Amino acid sequence: MTSASASEAPAPLDSAAFASAVDMFWQAWQEGLYFPSAWHDRLCAEDGYRVSLAIAARRHEAGDRQVGWKVGLTAKAIQEQFGVHEPVFGCLFEEGRKPSGHVFGPDELIRPGFENEVCVVLGRDLPPAGAGGAPLDLATVRRAVDHCRPAIEVIETRGDLFRHFALALADNVQQKAFVVGAPVPLGDDLDLAAIAARVRINGADVATGRGDAVLGNPLNSIAWLARRLADFGLHLKAGDHIMTGSFTRQFPLAPGDSVVTEFDRLGAVELSVATG
Repeated sequence: MTSASASEAPAPLDSAAFASAVDMFWQAWQEGLYFPSAWHDRLCAEDGYRVSLAIAARRHEAGDRQVGWKVGLTAKAIQEQFGVHEPVFGCLFEEGRKPSGHVFGPDELIRPGFENEVCVVLGRDLPPAGAGGAPLDLATVRRAVDHCRPAIEVIETRGDLFRHFALALADNVQQKAFVVGAPVPLGDDLDLAAIAARVRINGADVATGRGDAVLGNPLNSIAWLARRLADFGLHLKAGDHIMTGSFTRQFPLAPGDSVVTEFDRLGAVELSVATG
């Protein structure tokens, strides 16, 4: 995923070192510190995920309920923007779920940005694979979906994703919040790959994108996520919210900005950042 060769990647941590890493990352997170320097160039990507999942479990136990997952780096535009060539995943939490129209405080966010996505909510559990262990097909994923929502993910740049990719994974891949609009059933006539999104910042049109920019279809993100979570002994569950990946490149956010994204068939979602 990074420019480093496989031979340069750090070795996986043993159980004692991993436990120490989780404790250190948890302490740092509670203090509002990110990308701890003591762990620069010491984590492989898989350990970055493992640390993130362990921190998510502690957050959940502390009362910040996990409500789902995000899939990132799915659109070619964003992969080119960040120099990464496969998706990544992170966790979504209840405190980060905001309704359309939410106003963020001017000092609430750390070097923020946003992405324009479909949020899919599952109505049933989804196994990591289909019959005989075959990859999940879109029909199986579609049957598991309860509804979709137009959505915007708010991200924070809390460290150098390029230089310290494993730490970015441990830091929940930039996730801060997700703003969602009204639910829309995923009927047989709704093709998420074919819908368009139009993005406006402060009244100016800045981008358009289509659902097929997201791994060919946003539902493919869910199939990929189901398979990837299985590597960590996890599976998708009924009620999970899944941010499936951006239709466009990532945009920065600044105090005073107002963002509206309109999705065909799904409607609009908006947010703003106060000026202080």
